[in-house]
Amino acid sequence: MMKNKIKAGAYLFPTPVVLIGANVKGKPNFETLAYVGIVEATPPMISISSYETHYTNIGIKENGTFSVNTPSEGMIEITDYCGLYSGKEVDKSGIFEIFYGELKTAPMITHSPLNLECKVVKTIDIKEISGEEESHEIFIGQIIHAYADEYYLTEEKPDILKLNPLLYSSNKYWKLSESIGEAFNIGEDYIKK
Repeated sequence: MMKNKIKAGAYLFPTPVVLIGANVKGKPNFETLAYVGIVEATPPMISISSYETHYTNIGIKENGTFSVNTPSEGMIEITDYCGLYSGKEVDKSGIFEIFYGELKTAPMITHSPLNLECKVVKTIDIKEISGEEESHEIFIGQIIHAYADEYYLTEEKPDILKLNPLLYSSNKYWKLSESIGEAFNIGEDYIKK
């Protein structure tokens, strides 16, 4: 079988859609982002990559904190709105009911099924690597606290099917369907022929 050589790209599926929260000049602001990933389990850390000119980056750098809010399928319209309009143009401080945790400067969305309260441990300026004039900044945050309503938990952990998170690919939003097997179990009896 011959593989097709395709244009190099950031092809990693599925890509979760999240709302990043940060206080900017004393007011909560939210940015829709799909460039997010797990960095470490112990201590729990997450990375977000946001274009350097985004308004939310100002607050992340100002306070050294941010929140990662997982929107459900039912939040698709307001999530898209937060991605369409910058906090430079539109005041997004009142569009969500919010709460703060221990860090006091990472606004979290009350109606979001899952919230991660993060403290920045490292910032990486991609310009230094890419050589481009403008680029993304990567913020690696240690997850200080996580919050979820009881409904979204199974055995005290977030349940992906209950969360019903939004996914992003090819300029479209997607949703999950079903589990197809148990990880670190289904391949136990596999014998390569």
